[in-house]
Amino acid sequence: MFARVRNLLCLGLLLFGAFFLARAADTNSPLETVPKVDLNRYLGRWYEIAKYPNRFERKCARNVTATYALRPDGKISVVNSCTTHDDKVSESKGWARVVDRKTGAKLKVTFFWPFFGDYWIIDLGPQYEYAVIGEPSRKYLWILSRTPKMDETLYAELTKRLAGHGYDASKLERMKQTD
Repeated sequence: MFARVRNLLCLGLLLFGAFFLARAADTNSPLETVPKVDLNRYLGRWYEIAKYPNRFERKCARNVTATYALRPDGKISVVNSCTTHDDKVSESKGWARVVDRKTGAKLKVTFFWPFFGDYWIIDLGPQYEYAVIGEPSRKYLWILSRTPKMDETLYAELTKRLAGHGYDASKLERMKQTD
């Protein structure tokens, strides 16, 4: 029994050390956001063009969208939707709040309160036709578009700019959109 406790303790210390090193590395290269976001222009429906693979989208096979709307209390409603591998529509509802009032580019999003995730807008089209979303640890990344399809030249430009933000574009996974 002592050996099992020792092994669990060692595993815990190892995981804590890995977490600490990952967080320390983040502080060496701060993630830059866009200088200004007009929230009213940002609201509405976005189509997921590509993303870093993540656990909460494993069930999604195609047609991933995110729809944002202003709530009466000033927060933002968030509805993520997708078609699953068994052809069912799955929806997740949450909300967000702006945490950087100066730029409007940093938000906190929750689908399971009281747990929040960072949602930072790191690239944005001049007409709000595309957005690139990241977060400080660079574990998550999304490329969004106002339309289900994105011009391949634009997509290539966006993926080239990701290295400047500390992201590896080779980890991106394209999402199928049939709308």
